[in-house]
Amino acid sequence: MIELKVDVEPGEVGFDAARLARIGPHFARYVDDGRLPGWLILVSRAGKIAYLGKYGRRDLETGAPVEWDTLFRIYSMTKPITAVAAMMLYEEGAFELKDPVSRFIPAFAGTRVYRSGSALKPVTEPLREPIKIWHLITHTAGLTYGFHQAHPVDALYRAAGFEYGPPDGMDLAACCEVWASLPLLFQPGVEWNYSVASDVLGRVIEVISGQPLDQFFAERIFQPLGMRDTRSWVPEEDAGRLAVLYGPHPETLRAVRCDAMDRITRQRPVCCLGGDGLVSTAADYHRFTQMLRRGGELDGVRLLGNRTLRYMTRNHLPGGVDLETFGRPLFAETTFDGVGYGLGFSVVLDPVANKVLTSPGEFAWGGVASTAFWVDPVEDITALLFTQLFPSSTHPLRPQFRQLVYQALVD
Repeated sequence: MIELKVDVEPGEVGFDAARLARIGPHFARYVDDGRLPGWLILVSRAGKIAYLGKYGRRDLETGAPVEWDTLFRIYSMTKPITAVAAMMLYEEGAFELKDPVSRFIPAFAGTRVYRSGSALKPVTEPLREPIKIWHLITHTAGLTYGFHQAHPVDALYRAAGFEYGPPDGMDLAACCEVWASLPLLFQPGVEWNYSVASDVLGRVIEVISGQPLDQFFAERIFQPLGMRDTRSWVPEEDAGRLAVLYGPHPETLRAVRCDAMDRITRQRPVCCLGGDGLVSTAADYHRFTQMLRRGGELDGVRLLGNRTLRYMTRNHLPGGVDLETFGRPLFAETTFDGVGYGLGFSVVLDPVANKVLTSPGEFAWGGVASTAFWVDPVEDITALLFTQLFPSSTHPLRPQFRQLVYQALVD
């Protein structure tokens, strides 16, 4: 296991130590009053860990504490990993961002688009232009998630067995065949909707590489970066390290066990998704964020060129607009005014519009179990918040985390 330790005194990298220490007591209150089971927080600047804290339990029922090597379900924090994997293949000339997805998954050539009607009688129309690779990476393809429950097409996904995950026994290739047979919410490129697009991108990676997605991740990203604990299942010998998943009680908001939502198995799953499904540790994901902040390289291992990384972390939404303008409503604890979307990351365009203390150019994402990360190229900060509370919209953890980090900067 990669050792986690504070590398530097906060003052040496521009933090006021007393102010940075406000982080722990603030989030401890969430645990002490029962709203969170436990958490692990890491803040680094200039590649040096300046704050490291853990508190509470990874298992409330047994009393097992959060440890430095606790395994967390990172859910959609899988998506940036998939985007990096895809762009590694892009750098090898395997595809162009304007390539139609049907070049790799032929079923998407015949996908139709919802126009009107109900889930029982949808009226559809043909594609005006093909779904392209960049539509997948930016979630502008018109695909959706069944759990949104906001549109007749969402209901069609649920009817096909897709709500929070794929039906048992279905691999990623089969999932894509079903998704291609369902109508899109809108014509590609005209709106943003959080969706299975990253899963489809994962299948594109499989087709190009000739490898299962989890194998590509392991051989091309996790092993080179030393991310030894990141995978899509937890072997029996590590099962005790996996944090339990919790959800809020509908009346008290106290954390209650949520085993029904847990899809992590003790053996390799049939379907490894590009949009969620990985477990990781804070130490492992810290390695990933350090690769990102260093422009695609870490400890002599280069996954991406620095120009590619800079390109990925620009706003790719048409017209340069933000997610509130271009996107359908998000299941999040905050709005996305002043925040755009790049190739696999949210990108801060205007912190004033967002009303959260941060920097223009910060790129980030989170998971539905309330995990989050961000990389700030202006202040050279990376930060991680790991907990296990589903859904992430329950408490305003992420904006509060940013407030507490940036108020501590005094250089």
